[in-house]
Amino acid sequence: AAGCGGTVMVAFLLLVVLHLAGATSAAALPVVINTWAFRKAAETAWRVLQLGGSELDAVERGCGQCEIDQCDGSVGYGGSPDESGETTLDAMIMDGNTMDVGAVADLRHIKNAIGVARKVMEYTKHTLLVGESASLFAVRMGFPYEDLTTQKSLSMYSKWLNQSCQPNYWKNVVPDSSKSCGPYKRPEKVTCKEEQTISQRSVHNHDTIGMIVIGKSGTVASGTSTNGAAHKIPGRVGDSPIAGAGSYADSTAGGAAATGDGDIMMRFLPSYQAVEYMRMGTDPTVACQKVISRIQKYTPKFFGAVICANTTGSYGAACNKIPGFTQFHFMVSNPLLNQPTEQVVDCI
Repeated sequence: AAGCGGTVMVAFLLLVVLHLAGATSAAALPVVINTWAFRKAAETAWRVLQLGGSELDAVERGCGQCEIDQCDGSVGYGGSPDESGETTLDAMIMDGNTMDVGAVADLRHIKNAIGVARKVMEYTKHTLLVGESASLFAVRMGFPYEDLTTQKSLSMYSKWLNQSCQPNYWKNVVPDSSKSCGPYKRPEKVTCKEEQTISQRSVHNHDTIGMIVIGKSGTVASGTSTNGAAHKIPGRVGDSPIAGAGSYADSTAGGAAATGDGDIMMRFLPSYQAVEYMRMGTDPTVACQKVISRIQKYTPKFFGAVICANTTGSYGAACNKIPGFTQFHFMVSNPLLNQPTEQVVDCI
């Protein structure tokens, strides 16, 4: 009997140690998890579930709340103007039961990007619509056509012009993109490759809301919404609206969503990869960490984070440690927490 008690004690201590190490999270369903400390988005999604809405409804309304609130200036209208001063939006939503996806990219003049993404999923056989054509589709679906520019985005744009268009996303062009505005051209002859400058992008350009919702029965849905990188080259699309990159949902395994430097992160399909790790039984925290580590091997200084949750309601997150970004804040809502709760992980 003493041996049995000892075994129980060891197991208990192991659980305590694991919990302190952040390797386990109290699993409970349903669960809503979203990137950054976007509390209102978390509250809205959780409320939708409590009122009997579907997982997809919760994702759409939760991310849509950030579009209304212009979360951090990096979601919704009036933020992240491109090189011509225009704000354009990217969004996606995914149904983990059917693997259906609806997405829009470079969406102009329509504020509710994730709402349009849901209509792409429900009313077309397509996955992704882009640009002005996506806006025309949105209008046919009943969305108002409006200006996404605000005084704030205009002042961001004029300040950027006054700083000789710094930072920007050009390389190996003439005139020298680190010293002046374009129009840029490719040089007649490339003599030596320009030194890659570390992006001046502030880590406070939080980029994206990514959200995973897992219902009582383990049904998974995910989604994202963003206005992309500030001062991007017009036409640029990042990871957010790309299935498997911005987010991924599979009701047989779990869901994941990414935030950060989409140009780099999308090349690794981190959300898809994290879900595949969880399918193999990897703990969500470890799945997130493994995804970050894979990207680190190629670009150690990238800015990014991933959230993960499996079908039991266990969840985790991971981020890449760079100067000015050593911790990542995210929101979790589940029956064990009294209310949507902000959580923090240390970057690796």
